[in-house]
Amino acid sequence: MLSKILPSRIPILYVILSVLVLISVVPMYFYSAQVQSINRDRLITNERLLQNTLTQSIADDISQHQESFRLMQQNLASALQVASGNDLTGEHVQAPELRALLENFVSASTDLDYATLLNSEAKGVSAGRIEPDAFLQRELEQAYAAGRDSRDYNGQPLVVGNGKSQHTVMLVSTHIVYGGRFLGIIASVVDLDYLIRRLRDIDRGGLMPYVVDSQGRLVAGANPEYATGQDMSSLEIVRNFVDEGGKATMVSATREFTAGSGRKAVVMLGTYSPVTNLNWAVIVQKPRDEAYSSVFEMQRTARLLALFAVILSILVGIFAARRITNPLEVLTESSHAIARGDFTQRVQLKSRTEIGELATTFNFMSDELEHFVEDLKRAAAENRELFMNSITMLAGAVDEKDPYTRGHSDRVTKYSVMIAKEMGQSEDFQEIVRVSAQLHDVGKIGIEDRILKKPGALTAEEFEIMKTHTTKGANILRSVSQLREMIPGIELHHESLDGRGYPHGYKADEIPILPRIIAVADTFDALTTNRPYQQAHDADDALRIIRSVSGKRLDPTAVAALEALYKRGEIRVPRTHLVAAKMAAAAGAANVGPASVIEPEPAPVPAPPMEMDRT
Repeated sequence: MLSKILPSRIPILYVILSVLVLISVVPMYFYSAQVQSINRDRLITNERLLQNTLTQSIADDISQHQESFRLMQQNLASALQVASGNDLTGEHVQAPELRALLENFVSASTDLDYATLLNSEAKGVSAGRIEPDAFLQRELEQAYAAGRDSRDYNGQPLVVGNGKSQHTVMLVSTHIVYGGRFLGIIASVVDLDYLIRRLRDIDRGGLMPYVVDSQGRLVAGANPEYATGQDMSSLEIVRNFVDEGGKATMVSATREFTAGSGRKAVVMLGTYSPVTNLNWAVIVQKPRDEAYSSVFEMQRTARLLALFAVILSILVGIFAARRITNPLEVLTESSHAIARGDFTQRVQLKSRTEIGELATTFNFMSDELEHFVEDLKRAAAENRELFMNSITMLAGAVDEKDPYTRGHSDRVTKYSVMIAKEMGQSEDFQEIVRVSAQLHDVGKIGIEDRILKKPGALTAEEFEIMKTHTTKGANILRSVSQLREMIPGIELHHESLDGRGYPHGYKADEIPILPRIIAVADTFDALTTNRPYQQAHDADDALRIIRSVSGKRLDPTAVAALEALYKRGEIRVPRTHLVAAKMAAAAGAANVGPASVIEPEPAPVPAPPMEMDRT
């Protein structure tokens, strides 16, 4: 198992360098780890104590502010009862002295924006710097319902106003009773700007403070990115406070948690302290990297020292190890060159050590390998030439057997390779095309001479036999594994894109590119040479006929490649074909008598010879 993990060869230079690095780095590492451990614990304690102190201080301020305001409301309620004689019914609730008390109450504190007195009939009087909107009206309704149940009410924080005048407020109500009888409520809108100012002061100190309610919704914060009422429970520390419920009303908690997700995730250090009389929590948090910046600074210094020691060790190690490893590297590079096939590489190394003897032996081995490889290359070239000559001879034997297609295989091979190259096919594929095209009619060996050499047009039955030359050729080569890639060009070069070809009647994409290329070359040669069923066409006429079935029977890309080659003059039809065609036409015109009876039927025009094709 260990041998699979370790590399097969470890350079000596690396071994020497590793030893020197370990000697310099390991002591530094243990020293750094010890110092870091001592300071880390102390820093964590100080940071947590700071956060705990701040959150507890803000929580106490909020709680005292709330209690102070409650006491002010209770005093106002007593004054209103005295001034009204405990009679707030009907028009009494709108008495001038009651309105004056309410206005004095609002003006006495900058934290009050609005106050109202509602009697048991939900009628009353109000004073203040704002007019309640729909949200405040809903809060007043809930406060009034709480008062009827003999409960005081602390509302949800709301945002009132627009633009720069926008600020966060909260409705607070106190119910008024006399002799067990509900007289009404005093409801006040408290501006939480005092709390936001305190949070911003802390935010400037590097901590992010905010206040949430029991549901995890934001009450107030120093960061304008977060809005009042926003759900903050996605933060782990807020979720912890919400999950603690009643247990969180007594103790503060400091912990590490992750804010954000994915690449934006940041590990934070945070603390929350409950505000007991409001069921809120004051939270401050700070990225752990900033909280522990002193530790990280110490770590960076230790790493720089370690890096300096490593660099010094590496320089010394390189100087000491190079004198040993340079000769070995020369031998290694020469070995790699031989592995890449460069057998001319020799080692120029003067040394009286065993390494020098190894270099001499290596050079001798290289000489022997170079001679051996040259012999192998020569033998491979001879084998390939023999292979190609054998294929050419086999194709020539087929052409010689069929008097009407002599030289056909060579011409189809030439055209097919040129078309494949024009289409941008790889050299390896062009070689497959070359062999496949050369042997595309090899199956005619198995066709009877009476059919193959018949001077006239074939009957339907004879044509069915002729069509078997594609499958016969494929079967002949199927047992030769080296020629299996060429079989589709032999077996399928008479298939047609419209499915009317043979032997399988394949359509469109069912036909590989190899037989498509050969089919175009085969058709072009068939049209430009004399056959029993037609006289040779000139090249322009042949291309016109091929173009008429492009995309229907023949591959349009291969046809376009053939046309491009012809236009550039790279494909030429031998003039002997056209001369022979004219002579045959003249002889046919002069021939009268019984011989004209066996004259073959002409091929259909403009379609190429696909019905009774012998190619």
